[in-house]
Amino acid sequence: MTERSQIFISTEDLAARLGEPNLRIVDGSWYQPTVPRDAIVEYEIRRIPGAVYFDIDVIADTSTGLPHMLPDAESFARMAGDLGLAETNEIVVYDGAGLASAPRVWWMLKLYGAKNVRILEGGFERWMRERREMDRDDPKPPTPSLFRSGLDPRPLADMATVARHLAEGTATVIDTRPAERFTGAAPEPREGIPSGHMPGALGIPAGVFVKGLVLADEPTIRTALAGVDLERPIVCTCGSGVTASILWVALLAIGVPEERLTLYDGSWSEWATSGGAIVTGA
Repeated sequence: MTERSQIFISTEDLAARLGEPNLRIVDGSWYQPTVPRDAIVEYEIRRIPGAVYFDIDVIADTSTGLPHMLPDAESFARMAGDLGLAETNEIVVYDGAGLASAPRVWWMLKLYGAKNVRILEGGFERWMRERREMDRDDPKPPTPSLFRSGLDPRPLADMATVARHLAEGTATVIDTRPAERFTGAAPEPREGIPSGHMPGALGIPAGVFVKGLVLADEPTIRTALAGVDLERPIVCTCGSGVTASILWVALLAIGVPEERLTLYDGSWSEWATSGGAIVTGA
């Protein structure tokens, strides 16, 4: 079973280790288009000392027309290296909401070969509430590093694979978008994308896995997953591959082997605009 200490680091532990030569801190904040917050501006105003900003809309394959799709390994290595990151660093990722987009950045770094990545428990919000040290000066350009990247394709599910799983029942596809978007009762935050869900997908909103600023406890997670066969393969999906990473973290934290998990990077943004079947209702 994966211990939470392998996924998370406390604010107390991080504060005690600031300045260690192999430690790198990454602000992975990102907000939905409908949320009135600017992650980059917030980072420029104040951040954990030494933090660099990891923009999932920039460290991405921007040629697809889909939001923050994974880049190729060479591009990721170059952009991560420009941020001063190496795959051998101990990397701590946080976001401004507590536990929202940091899991996506954590997942990406691991996917491309980072050996030791953890998420800051409680994120920057907890760090601020505890009145811990912050940088308020203009961010300094990071010293470039060499990130030796090797994309591991195993955790990735593409549209064809997801469609096959749904048709053949060979995996449980869990969609973590809010219930209203899953049922089609509320619009998607991105213009031109219909709401609804994939036929056969199970809707479990990512919010049920978060309590306040942190990952919910194991009984809460297991209750939310009641009826899901955790011995079968699971595909994590959402609107654009961000909150699906929260599900990934929750499953890992309760002992589901990582080898049993895949994530659909294109998620609903690709499915709903590329001819995938759409159903509405519960």
